[in-house]
Amino acid sequence: MAFYGIASNLVNYLTTRLHEDTISSVRNVNNWSGAVWITPIAGAYIADSYIGRFWTFTASSLIYVLGMILLTMAVTVKSLRPTCENGVCNKASSLQISFFYISLYTIAIGAGGTKPNISTFGADQFDSYSIEEKKQKVSFFNWWMFSSFLGALFATLGLVYIQENLGWGLGYGIPTVGLLVSLIVFYVGTPFYRHKVVKSDNLAKDLIQVPITAFKNRNVHCPDDHLELYELDSHHYKSNGKHQVHHTPTFRFLDKAAIKTRSRELPCTVTKVEVAKRVLGLTFIWLVTLIPSTLWAQVNTLFVKQGTTLDRKIGSNFQIPAASLGSFVTLSMLLSVPMYDQYFVPFMRKKTGNPRGITLLQRLGIGFAIQIVAIAVASAVEVKRMRVIREFHITSPKQVVPMNIFWLLPQYSLLGIGDVFNAIGLLEFFYDQSPEEMQSLGTTFFTSGIGLGNFLNSFLVTMIDKITSKGEGKSWIGDNLNDSRLDYYYGFLMVISIMNMGFFLWAASKYVYKSDETKEVSGGCVQMGAKSIDTSPLSI
Repeated sequence: MAFYGIASNLVNYLTTRLHEDTISSVRNVNNWSGAVWITPIAGAYIADSYIGRFWTFTASSLIYVLGMILLTMAVTVKSLRPTCENGVCNKASSLQISFFYISLYTIAIGAGGTKPNISTFGADQFDSYSIEEKKQKVSFFNWWMFSSFLGALFATLGLVYIQENLGWGLGYGIPTVGLLVSLIVFYVGTPFYRHKVVKSDNLAKDLIQVPITAFKNRNVHCPDDHLELYELDSHHYKSNGKHQVHHTPTFRFLDKAAIKTRSRELPCTVTKVEVAKRVLGLTFIWLVTLIPSTLWAQVNTLFVKQGTTLDRKIGSNFQIPAASLGSFVTLSMLLSVPMYDQYFVPFMRKKTGNPRGITLLQRLGIGFAIQIVAIAVASAVEVKRMRVIREFHITSPKQVVPMNIFWLLPQYSLLGIGDVFNAIGLLEFFYDQSPEEMQSLGTTFFTSGIGLGNFLNSFLVTMIDKITSKGEGKSWIGDNLNDSRLDYYYGFLMVISIMNMGFFLWAASKYVYKSDETKEVSGGCVQMGAKSIDTSPLSI
């Protein structure tokens, strides 16, 4: 609720209160959202390597609350906000702008420790060695996202309306109080939580050491039998409470890091090499999630600006806030999650024998495909909007296009349905497939993908504006959306999404699931990857 209460309508605050132009406001929203989703890399590293998930979340949540309090002050205290008369606001001073953005980025820092750790801490409450709890854990992330999006629904339906009609101070104050209440509830449950002990060494050092050692041994012959590679006794791992990872045939060039040489330096263990292989495999999947995250970034930026140009009236007095249409992403997702969990999964389970119904990568592929359809629909609706603009000879940026805002409903709803497969699937995939000792860090593959997707959207918007407005050209994304070509930009996003889908199918075909590790390998050290041994007939 707190995050979406800010993100869903931030672009409107920046344009109407701080008087930023369209490109600057879209870029600043993307940059802040990007920071919120990138900082979890640091939070996850601290949790996995030093103080654990609970204490990292505890410290970061206090920073998050501080940021929310500062932001509420920024829009409430007279000296910290631009003064407005008759709906027209004066230009914000440097102090006011600085205080506002310091508040925003304090929240981003707090999110760094909360986002990667609270979901994984929730998943830790299930015992992986219990058949019953392991079965329950399969549904955990579906219902985790379901409850999270209930907060998002309240934000896009209630808070956005409050911000635009009753005041931004109240609109930010309510989620601040809500956040404090939720943290009290969380801390009350402290005596009942299960805690995973931090057992990992310096993760970054281990991950860097493997490719460096493999490069040093690039001219050394790799033994045909992987049992000749360096590995510690299994009792060593058991006594230290760590997980031994057996050899797999993927990314065999990294096996050279475990070759026993005459050097004084000990080689990397097979387990260290396999952890590095697993992270490298996740990286390939992560790379193809950046474009889908860029598509999702439109919900809180260009979709909102697009909605402000349309007829938003219901009856004679009520006007729908453009950002409230984002609630249909949430609603479609909230309706789809129970259907997916209660009907789709059991039906597919009977067909495939897979406990999840379909594989994790199949789930992602379906989600990406739905997103492509969503952006294609957005482009078609924009073509329709431009046709209406020409028909009624609309030129002013403040003129309302006589076209109902609910024309945007299909693109929002499709993105919500896609999220059931895509967003939840990504969170579950990166948690499930990460090495045991770095599951918080693994979850940051999910958050950082969203973050970089926002930065990528910021970059694309800026570059497209510069390229299309050269000379006497008309910018595709100008301040006057009634005289721009958003349909071209959406079409461009659709084309790169289709190309990205091809890369995803390739990466998925090379990926080996963690549960499908093989212990026997035929020779060779340079093959990049191997097919998953998943026997599902729908395997990607």
